[in-house]
Amino acid sequence: MAFVLEKIAKFAIPVSLAIGGIQASMYDVQGGHRAVIFDRIQGVKPVSVGEGTHFLMPWLQRAVQFDIRTKPRNISTTTGSKDMQMVSLTLRVLHRPELTQLPAIYQHLGQDYDERVLPSIGNEVLKATVAQFDASELITQREVVSAKIREDLYKRAKEFNIALEDVSITHMTFGKEFTNAVEQKQIAQQEAERAKFIVERAEQERQAAVIRAEGDAEAAILISDSLEKAGQGIIAFRRIEASKEIAQTLSKSSNVTYLPSSKGGSNMLYNLNV
Repeated sequence: MAFVLEKIAKFAIPVSLAIGGIQASMYDVQGGHRAVIFDRIQGVKPVSVGEGTHFLMPWLQRAVQFDIRTKPRNISTTTGSKDMQMVSLTLRVLHRPELTQLPAIYQHLGQDYDERVLPSIGNEVLKATVAQFDASELITQREVVSAKIREDLYKRAKEFNIALEDVSITHMTFGKEFTNAVEQKQIAQQEAERAKFIVERAEQERQAAVIRAEGDAEAAILISDSLEKAGQGIIAFRRIEASKEIAQTLSKSSNVTYLPSSKGGSNMLYNLNV
């Protein structure tokens, strides 16, 4: 028994050291990450390592992992337009590092490359682009402005080995003076449209009055001609028509009673309230 324990004790330390060395030489690269190997003798290795379990030389080498998934970032700035109006913009950028350039990114920028680069180049591009447009053009030509910002920011980010998946303007506001001027312009346009409507309505009413007057004049001429041709007959005919209309109207009322005179007197209409 003592011999067995002595053998175990003899091999325990070497085996423990071997297991510790193997564990120290192994490292895992998680999904959506890549590793850059830093060697104490040769420096940063030129090729990054993909996902999975890998080996390195303990103490001599170290694995630095980068998140290569696309990440969003908001860039905000306040700057002046071409006509000296203050504009506040917020830009949403989807970015990731260039996979083949991870060693260079680590050498020149570090793991926080996006914190070092994107705010500065984003503000630079935004201010340079906005200065080329008037405040009104920023509103009416927003797609053109957005495309210009996207194009320039792609070029600047590429210089730092950063790939941009999407760039879009999410927020744009103007100073109080310009906002008030726009509101006053809208009010003036609404008042001009209202005045135009009133003028058009007055013109239509004038034309309607002219047409009615012309119709009345033609009617008077026709009546005059009829009187000349038919004499008092046309008047009697009009009276008969009027009497028919009055009789039809009164016949529909339950409260009106008609009493004809049998002795040639006046006919009577009674309004009976039941």
